[in-house]
Amino acid sequence: QAQLVESGGGLVQAGDSLRLSCHGSGRTFSPYTMGWFRQAPGKEREFVAGISWSTSKSYDKSVEGRFTISRDTAENVVYLQMNNLKPEDTAVYYCAADFNRLRNYVPARPKEYDVWGQGTQVTVSS
Repeated sequence: QAQLVESGGGLVQAGDSLRLSCHGSGRTFSPYTMGWFRQAPGKEREFVAGISWSTSKSYDKSVEGRFTISRDTAENVVYLQMNNLKPEDTAVYYCAADFNRLRNYVPARPKEYDVWGQGTQVTVSS
């Protein structure tokens, strides 16, 4: 059974950096698009960044230039490097896998992803 497990969250101050990891198990995720989403209290889950099987990348405008998504296909891991964190980045961060290889774009809607991790909390204090 395919599973994703996130790690690397924590409590940091504004301007600090964190690197989130998403470890896949149960199958190889290298052929699939992987995405990072976040959900703050009282808000809907929103797209943060995604990386396709061909390593093309997509970012939400709110994180572009500060966050970088990457993947290590040999280790079945996807990373989200977050720099210059802001209080508004506070949320639970989730990684997800899109098993639809017919898509030629990185999807930004949660319903387009098939497998989700349990999430990791990121809290940024001002």
